Amino acid sequence: MAQYLVRRLLIAIPSLLGISVILFTVLALAPGDPFEELATNPAIPPEVRANLRASLGLDDPIHMRYFAWLTSMLRGEWGFSFVSRIPVDDLILQRLPVTIAVIGASQIVALAIALPVGVYAATRPYSIFDQIANTLAFVGFSLPTFFTGLLFILFFSIYLDWLPFVFRTDIEATGWNWWWQQLRQSIMPIMVLGLFQGAAWTRFVRSAVLDVIRLDHVTTARAKGIPERAVTMRHVVRNAMIPVVTLVALQMPAVFGGAIVTEQIFRVPGIGSLLISAILANDTPVIMAVTFVIAALVVFFNLLADVIYGWLDPRISYR
Repeated sequence: MAQYLVRRLLIAIPSLLGISVILFTVLALAPGDPFEELATNPAIPPEVRANLRASLGLDDPIHMRYFAWLTSMLRGEWGFSFVSRIPVDDLILQRLPVTIAVIGASQIVALAIALPVGVYAATRPYSIFDQIANTLAFVGFSLPTFFTGLLFILFFSIYLDWLPFVFRTDIEATGWNWWWQQLRQSIMPIMVLGLFQGAAWTRFVRSAVLDVIRLDHVTTARAKGIPERAVTMRHVVRNAMIPVVTLVALQMPAVFGGAIVTEQIFRVPGIGSLLISAILANDTPVIMAVTFVIAALVVFFNLLADVIYGWLDPRISYR
């Protein structure tokens, strides 16, 4: 296992380098100037603007700027934001825990919905429960997260006045009341992401269980007199989870994309809202750092999926 993890990490390094090259080149060639406001300000002399651009290396060739950025990243220096003048790593460390908490909780909600509903619907195909589950699943992943988020705000915040629709970071409460306020303002963004992913995964879990439930070893287990619940859990669900783990890992980029939209709707101070504000301000260091962090998280989740394969199926060996 340890050797396998080391090999995968070594493979991940060229992948991350390739991603960083593509991201940096696209951002460098993109239209716009982060110092456009300075150019239109008559109070700032042209030589001051030129010296500022030269000090940041913005007039250097792309390859020189990339290697300067890469060496700084390897030293742990991610640069400064052009807009807020704050170190980029400080901005990301402030926002990343919120995003990971929201995404992590939403994935738990999605799995808590998809696994039992998908398995139960597959063990009773074409029943009333299966038809209702399929209908709700189609509706769930057909609605975009921004539309579902607006419906949640309209119903739970405007009509019922149960939940706040703006995520606040300046909660003055302390102790358990602070945790309760945090939970109340996190429910809607978590449920919007969780229901969207859960609806898509329910269909996939149902299909995977239906493929396994017809195999010979399942029929043999039933013929031996093993209870149906034990057959389902030991021989069906465990084998059906392997393609589900693949789906979850491969959909992590889509999850982060949905989180960006959801954070904008509910004003969640995560890296998604940080990325949007940086794009609007053409804040290149922040854009580069945030997208690179998201790419690293996606690579990590794919590695985690490969590790889970071996736990689900002992026949898989790490060589």
